Amino acid sequence: MTSCLLIVQSFCSVLNADERPNIVLIVADDLGYGDVGCYGSTINNTPNIDALAASGIRFTDFHTAGPMCSPTRAAILTGQYQQRFGRLFDTAISGRDHRDRGLPHSAVTVAEVLKDQGYATACFGKWHLGYVPPWLPPNQGFDLFRGLGSGDGDFHTHVDRSGNEDWWYNNELKMEEGYTTDLLTRYSVEFIRQHRDEPFFMYVPHLGIHFPWQGPNDPPHRQKGIGYHDDKWGIIPNPGDVRPHVKAMVESVDKSVGKIVATLAEVGVKKNTLVIFTSDNGGYLTYGENFRQISSNGPLRGQKTQLYEGGHRIPTIMSWPGRIEPATSDAVGHSTDFLPTFATLAGVSSDAYDTDGMDLGPLLFDGEPLAPRTLFWRARAERAVRQGDWKLWSLNQKTELYNLATDLGEQNNVADQHPRIVQQMTRDWHEWEDRVNASAAKHER
Repeated sequence: MTSCLLIVQSFCSVLNADERPNIVLIVADDLGYGDVGCYGSTINNTPNIDALAASGIRFTDFHTAGPMCSPTRAAILTGQYQQRFGRLFDTAISGRDHRDRGLPHSAVTVAEVLKDQGYATACFGKWHLGYVPPWLPPNQGFDLFRGLGSGDGDFHTHVDRSGNEDWWYNNELKMEEGYTTDLLTRYSVEFIRQHRDEPFFMYVPHLGIHFPWQGPNDPPHRQKGIGYHDDKWGIIPNPGDVRPHVKAMVESVDKSVGKIVATLAEVGVKKNTLVIFTSDNGGYLTYGENFRQISSNGPLRGQKTQLYEGGHRIPTIMSWPGRIEPATSDAVGHSTDFLPTFATLAGVSSDAYDTDGMDLGPLLFDGEPLAPRTLFWRARAERAVRQGDWKLWSLNQKTELYNLATDLGEQNNVADQHPRIVQQMTRDWHEWEDRVNASAAKHER
């Protein structure tokens, strides 16, 4: 009880009783661990993201709940493992197979939690938790939604992989000309200006740098009525080097971050706004037989879709000038931590929502270490467990164990040397799976 009281007192020292901070959550798509300057990129120029990191906490050990788009988004918005909502969320929701499905309406989202506290809520960008109404953001707590429902769309024509027009204004199709990243930035700036005098939660899930790999100056590719499932990458003259296109996309997202932060300062709310920049999974290094040199995951093994570190360890920055002291943190963060952190800041009791995550407040504001915990992943047949420095990875009959403290690149499998650790972590994973499967059954009724 004493520790809980100290945490409460800690937040009282950070926030006035009647002060509810604005929260801006910016999520890049497929941005790898090594794709921005402050995480080691020497290719992409990202001065605005780097400045955000210099003004706040830069996490070096933050993880997504899945190695693909839909799974992580479900976890970010609900604060729970996405598997609690069914196996559909083990991987990306398909535009061909799942157009009549989405995140269950019984799931409580962070937007709903904050809206109940008087927040204006908006989602500008890629949803990918349902393609059409009633599975879009307005049915999940967002007052305003502008963007795409699908997992990817042409950055210029806004046509999805199946050839459908895919640009929404709440629950209505409303096509608009413009480069996707620029449009989302414009919506974000307008929203900040309109809601400067009330608390707001703005979720900006960028489409960049997901394929089609199109920078602002690359040509349009998709047309309405044509399927692109076998030609989804855009116009890439040299498939062996996709970097020029990705570089333009990364730098476009960086400019967006700069404009959003500048607008917060311009309207006088920067000092009362928590800004988070993160990604939904690791980057692609290669794709299929042809595409190479796409993204960068720095020293990490693996890429998007995989449960090696490169698939789920991602750049994450949290900035709140005057409230968060600049630092680099090796604390282990997770997608499910956003909801409990935001809810506490908004004065919401933990009884109002379910979560598998941790409130990061004590770490952010007081430098307190996070309590030890075990993290779990499931991506169809692939699974992983993290306990302290130990990482267990398995696929079918293959099991590997790594000590990340000495082997961040997951090159030295020591499973044979530590059979007891392998057995215990395997048991823990199966117990976790039983729990999340039981939760899924409730939502799938």
